Amino acid sequence: MTSSTDRTVAVVLGTRPELVKLAELIRLLGPAARVVHTGQHYDDALSGAFLDELRLPEPEYLTGVGGQPRAVQVAAALAALDERFAAEPPLAVVVQGDTNAALSGALVANARSIPLIHVEAGLRSHDRAMPEEHNRVVIDRLADVLCAATPQNRALLLAEGVSDERIAVTGNTVVEAVRDNLPPRRERARLLGGLGLEADGYVLATVHRPENTDDPAALSAVLGELGAISRTLRVVLPLHPRTAARIEAAGLRSLLDGMTVIDPTAYGTFLALARHAALLVSDSGGVQEETTVLGRPLVVVRRSTERPEAFADFAELVAPGPGIGEAARRRLAEGPRGLRRLASLPSPYGDGTASRRIAELITRVISSDTPRTAVPGPLVAA
Repeated sequence: MTSSTDRTVAVVLGTRPELVKLAELIRLLGPAARVVHTGQHYDDALSGAFLDELRLPEPEYLTGVGGQPRAVQVAAALAALDERFAAEPPLAVVVQGDTNAALSGALVANARSIPLIHVEAGLRSHDRAMPEEHNRVVIDRLADVLCAATPQNRALLLAEGVSDERIAVTGNTVVEAVRDNLPPRRERARLLGGLGLEADGYVLATVHRPENTDDPAALSAVLGELGAISRTLRVVLPLHPRTAARIEAAGLRSLLDGMTVIDPTAYGTFLALARHAALLVSDSGGVQEETTVLGRPLVVVRRSTERPEAFADFAELVAPGPGIGEAARRRLAEGPRGLRRLASLPSPYGDGTASRRIAELITRVISSDTPRTAVPGPLVAA
């Protein structure tokens, strides 16, 4: 992006999904990128193979943030980021999505009058019980450049009174993340063979959101439905450490019987499993996007969603309980014909060039004298 060796663009993040979605943008920014990791979701494995897999340098890490309650996380990250940006002010700050890390980065950028770019702006669940909803609304109010993934996201921002000149429809960086990290066909076949799986012959499930794990009744309902599916079709469950702890605490370990429970996987491995699953069942926001790139059907187990674009063709939204099995049976009954139909559809999240568009916007922001309330130059359309 620039020949300068100064790290002029601070990319503030705190979770693995943010690293995945921002990886290509960070690579495009090159030496201009200053990646600051708040440690919101930090584990020892992050520094090794995961960063190598994404071809990313080691970030700057903050301490005292991970494992804390939400307010403490934000307060600790705010103090640490403010100290760093006072010592070395970046020309712009980039945040992605709706995490506590993103909120912290946005607040510090605003306090220090640093231009703020929000990647994946305009997502709305309209569910006030969801902490992420409050984060994303606040970030969008503070952002100087709002990179909306879809025209629907742009329309939501306009309806809230965000000025049109601050919004650019860029597409979602998830498209290039999936394309970059999906292993080649031969490697995918090897991965499936190692687990004794056949393409289109299993269900891939993930469960990690607090609304499904922190309530023992909800967790029991989700696992019970997955167990029922496993009696007719193999269910592969990469088990999130937090979910595993909740299962043990609630005495629900026996509900895993009959399922193929595996450790959390590398991103490429997960994509390989998702690419050949007959169906996915998940409460993940990212999986809602990834399945549209992979052309696979999905049952979303949540109360609400901020990603309605996937539900026109690829996904169904259900609450914990019998609806999971009912939706799963409907989707599985479509068989190979249904899979071929989804594979033929374009993703609603763009053409895989979102990161390039966002990098161009950032370049124009840091190289222009345009006021902080406007996107410099004509908007970039997906």
